[in-house]
Parts: sequence; C-alpha cells; structure tokens
Amino acid sequence: MLSPARLVITAREHGVGTLALTDHDTTAGLEEALAEGRRIHIDVIPGVEINTDVDEYEVHVLGYYVDHTRADFQAFLARMRAGRVDRARAIVEKLRELHVPVEWARVEAIAAGASVGRPHVARALVESRRVATVQEAFERFLGRRGPAYVPRLAVSPEEAVDAVRAAGGLSVLAHPGWASSGPAVERVPGLVAHGLAGIEVYYPDHTAEMIANYLEVARRYGLVVTGGTDFHGGSLATRVPPGSVKVPPEVVPALRARWQEAAKRPEVPR
Repeated sequence: MLSPARLVITAREHGVGTLALTDHDTTAGLEEALAEGRRIHIDVIPGVEINTDVDEYEVHVLGYYVDHTRADFQAFLARMRAGRVDRARAIVEKLRELHVPVEWARVEAIAAGASVGRPHVARALVESRRVATVQEAFERFLGRRGPAYVPRLAVSPEEAVDAVRAAGGLSVLAHPGWASSGPAVERVPGLVAHGLAGIEVYYPDHTAEMIANYLEVARRYGLVVTGGTDFHGGSLATRVPPGSVKVPPEVVPALRARWQEAAKRPEVPR
C-alpha cells in the first residue's frame, strides 16, 4: 500500500497530470495528497469511493471535488467505516468457526489505517497459507456465496449520491462493467434524479463494446464521462499502473466545468 504522497509521486512517474484520490469510505489521505500535488505540480482532485449494495451486487459511487471538511459528510463516512469494521470482524469470526482462523490484529495491520475490507482479510489468509492467492480467498471463503461472507452495512447508491451532493461534490457511477456491479446501468435514471453527474466509461475491464454503450448512456442522460485505472497500490483490484488507461483529454475540463456549474446552482430542497 502506498502513502498518499507516494501515490501522487508514482502517478507523476507514469506521466499522469491529473489524479483523483478516491479511497473507499475515507478522505483521510486527501490533505497529504493535495499538498504533494501542489509541491510537484500534479492536479489532485479530492474524492472518495462509496461502496453500496443492490440485491446481490455491489454498486460503487465515486465522489469528485467533495468538501471533505464538512462534519456531516465525515459523519456519514464514519458510519460507513464502522460498518466495515463490524463486517470484517464478523468475517474473521466466521473463518474461525470454519477452522480457518486469521488474527484480527493482522487484518488491521494489513489495512494500515485504510478502511478495512474483505481484501485485507484475503491477504491475511494468503499470509497464513490458508489460500495461495487473494482470488482464491474470495472464491473459497469471502465471495457472496462463500461460507464466510457477511453482508455490508445497508447503504443504497441513492444515499451515496445524496451524500456526495450534500458535500458539494459530483457523483459518478463507478466501473459499471465490473462483474460484481451487475445491472448497475439500469439504475442510472433513478440516480440521475438524485443528482448523479457522471459515469466511469474508461476502465481497465471495459471492452470497446462496453465503452460505446456507456458513452451512449452518458449522452442520453447528460452525464459527464470519466475514467481511470482504479489503482490500489499494485496488489489489489485491477493492479494496472496509473496512466495505463487512456482517458480523452477533454474529460477533466468537462468534469471541472460541471462541478463549477453545480456550485453556482442553489440546492434544490428534497
């Protein structure tokens, strides 16, 4: 896992000029990343990624340009993180009951202050040689049909979009082509009604056909287009280096313009 400053430096080393830091359910690294961005002249967009569930699928919502100093937004994220801890502890207990024990202290150490989640439990399983890979950990124990699976705190995509909007940010539907996201695109009309501003079109797992489909969705609903590598320090998620997904140069100016436009618009009471 990379520190926020090291991540910004790594991005620059890979030719990235604009980087959005969107850790899961936390903004703890933003101040460090923003400071490093100013130091080495990288444009760092303050963000967050919020994990939600719809039936048996995960739907992730990205928040860009969030005001991470807002107390109400931090309270929302704190509730999400507390739910993560409770879930991870319950998973560790289930693994113990399955006679596949891992130490909770080790899971916390692997998370290293980040929002704890199943990938950290998976890495603890790999370290203890209960499985050979993180993928095997999910397939045998931690996946939705695995014997140690525990549902996360129930938060809907709509609630995530509302929270990002209340924090002055722009919400974007993350990696809709991700297998675990299921039919996430079908929720776009309802999410737009809550203030969804964009859709992540350019992503390592997205095929040319998917990209064309998501571009059409963006056109139909007036959404901004975004993209990225979903870089998690090289050991989790996509594992591709920063800058390896080609995102059209007009994406960042369009995203910034939408945010600036939204900032001038008075909040609509709900």
